[in-house]
Amino acid sequence: MYSPRRFLLRAALAGLAAIVPAEVLANDVPDPETAIWKKLQHSLFENRPVASDARGIIELVTPVRAEDAAVVPVAIRTKLTQRPERYVRRIYLIVDKNPSPLAAMFELTPESGRADLETRIRIEEYTHVRAVAELSDGTLFADARFVKASGGCSAPAGKDPAAAAARVGRMRLAVDGNVSDNQPALAQLMISHPNDSGLVMDQLTRHYTPAYFVRLIKVTYAGKPILTAEVDFSISENPNFRFYFVPVSDGELKAEAVDTKELRFEARLAVRRGPG
Repeated sequence: MYSPRRFLLRAALAGLAAIVPAEVLANDVPDPETAIWKKLQHSLFENRPVASDARGIIELVTPVRAEDAAVVPVAIRTKLTQRPERYVRRIYLIVDKNPSPLAAMFELTPESGRADLETRIRIEEYTHVRAVAELSDGTLFADARFVKASGGCSAPAGKDPAAAAARVGRMRLAVDGNVSDNQPALAQLMISHPNDSGLVMDQLTRHYTPAYFVRLIKVTYAGKPILTAEVDFSISENPNFRFYFVPVSDGELKAEAVDTKELRFEARLAVRRGPG
């Protein structure tokens, strides 16, 4: 199920990439203040200012040139400790020239401990990738990287479709290392899912594989929200996310996912704290 906001955003941008000049600078990196980005800013944030100097707030880490445009690693590093008085409330992951530019919108809480995130995305053509942090006071900060990659959204699946279908919805949660009281712990969520973009043509039938992807993820710890994500097919096949949470007591880490067929999946992990 596509959200109305995403549909309108795609419609507004449908012909823009073809008519916007490259505006390439001498170092072969286009100016990040593109017409596409200006339109995205207005669609997502209306008239709220977005600071382009995000030092001390957020940093986006990407490869300059991707080895595989269908599996491009991205890491979002934040510089703030998640505290109730001031924290990163939301992170937008944007791929300017993808058919669906808003790859993900992450909701975070003080219980996240750190607002750092890692995932893998598809990139359809050379583009700026952006991470926009919205703080609890409503201020916005953005960091951008230009990534040279193409064909990721229209690339065929990397695995046998029948085998992938048999594994749809299998989820795994893991925690990296020992868990210490009141210290941010790194967790990983892995979901078996084709995350079909709807842009891949079957070379035998000449028909396009219908879009079918994970659209919503919710993670809680001891019943409290840690991470909520609205995601799209710009996230790679078999979505994978790394994030933080603060274990203030022994509890259960729980992840729930919903896909565009409204199928629901979940995974649970009992977490026991060590000394710390």
